[in-house]
Amino acid sequence: MSAKIKNAVARTLSHARMLACISLLLIQPAVAQNTAVEALQKARTVERLAEGMAVEKKGEAPGFVLDPAWPQPLPNNWVIGDVGGIAVDKHDQIWVYHRPRSVGSQDSGMQGAAAKDAKGNPISVLGHPRPNGQINGCCDSAPSILVFNTAGKLLKAWGGPADKDFLKTKCREADGCFWPAREHGIYVDHNDFVYIAGNGQARAFYGQYPWAPKFGDDSHILKFKADGTFVFQIGTAGAKGPNSNDTNGGVNGTPEPYWPADMVVDPKTNLMYIADGYGNRRVLIVDAATGKYVGHFGAYGQNPVVGENATGQAYGAAWYDDFKAGNMKPKFFRSPLHCARLANDGLLYACDRGNNRVQVFRAAEAGKPCENPNGEAGKCGFVGELAVAPQSIGGTSGTVNFSTDAKQSCMYVADLVNDVIYVVNRQNMTELTRIGGGGRQAGQFHWPHVVANDTNGNMYVGEVDGAARIQRFLRYGATGCSGTGSVEVGRYLVK
Repeated sequence: MSAKIKNAVARTLSHARMLACISLLLIQPAVAQNTAVEALQKARTVERLAEGMAVEKKGEAPGFVLDPAWPQPLPNNWVIGDVGGIAVDKHDQIWVYHRPRSVGSQDSGMQGAAAKDAKGNPISVLGHPRPNGQINGCCDSAPSILVFNTAGKLLKAWGGPADKDFLKTKCREADGCFWPAREHGIYVDHNDFVYIAGNGQARAFYGQYPWAPKFGDDSHILKFKADGTFVFQIGTAGAKGPNSNDTNGGVNGTPEPYWPADMVVDPKTNLMYIADGYGNRRVLIVDAATGKYVGHFGAYGQNPVVGENATGQAYGAAWYDDFKAGNMKPKFFRSPLHCARLANDGLLYACDRGNNRVQVFRAAEAGKPCENPNGEAGKCGFVGELAVAPQSIGGTSGTVNFSTDAKQSCMYVADLVNDVIYVVNRQNMTELTRIGGGGRQAGQFHWPHVVANDTNGNMYVGEVDGAARIQRFLRYGATGCSGTGSVEVGRYLVK
């Protein structure tokens, strides 16, 4: 590690050291306060953390180092499950959308018997066996939505079946509010409205339990006020299958999503772009104020969308067969179309995770009837595409986000397959550096699922597939990206 990077990390980590000390001081008796701080200093904890995180770069790019004291411990013995979404609002509040129903029996041991299963055996609200009631004093599952400030303090929590009486008072099916079977995707817009989606199959998701929705598959998006007050629903829960060219199959003439993954709202037009998603093969455009249909498009901007996803087919071998055959330009999004991100310059980024690529569109030009069978740039709003570790089995381009400099010159691409985040120069689409790597240790990843950034450029990463973790990385050094790196984004460094 160069002296320049060491110095930059050291300056930035003074903040991390302060947070770590504060956290320890809060939980240690006053007489032991100095001992706790001195123990960290003696072990060179901050220095070793910096040495383990800093990497050399091609060109200029921000550096990142783990903030081990973020977030602060949750109240009420709460724990989180897999992280389905993270969003940072205009107030620099971090919204974490997790899956309480992924929390296991031991980690929800404070839950006693709440009902009986089909055979009459006592079970908890998560469906775990409880023949003897509560099994430990450890933990309980947190509400689905947790809101933190940048210091990691929990500001509020609401939503989902883990929030007592929420489904009876604030999100009632009788009022048209169907909480998703599996939480996936959250966005907070410029008016502080909160949008959530889901990609669950209720009839076969972690077995059945008292909370389990009975409506079938997630095929809807919910809109709330910031306090959890329900506003409206887009689509109708329980659709039977994909229909990528549907325009009015949902409630009140809204479209019908199918296993939607993610969404973003343009503050200039109030249009919402939905990555729709795990079932459908399209970006869906609606009016965020009403949920009414505005437009849609598939890969390369085509409308109508070509083909449909088979309901049981997801990412993986299907892409790799194309790659081996030299077909680098599939004519369709392949499940899952996992993210929709809008940059300040009007470019919309669609994470075609099933095809290991990110496609880029001019948002103002996309969504109208248009043909582009050869995938030509300049047609149907299509600008270009970025292959992300195309040599890997499908699923590398999980999500993207941007640096917070004026030009948003960096694009951060989370690769769930290789457990890494690529820092890409958004102007020339070359890889400048990487963050993380596969592993269970602090600062490493297991299935980095979502990435968000606050106004200081600090990065928040949520993991799934049993990792059930949020990590914050402090930005240091440059605020943006410049220079030219590797044109092979995701090239294997070690074979």
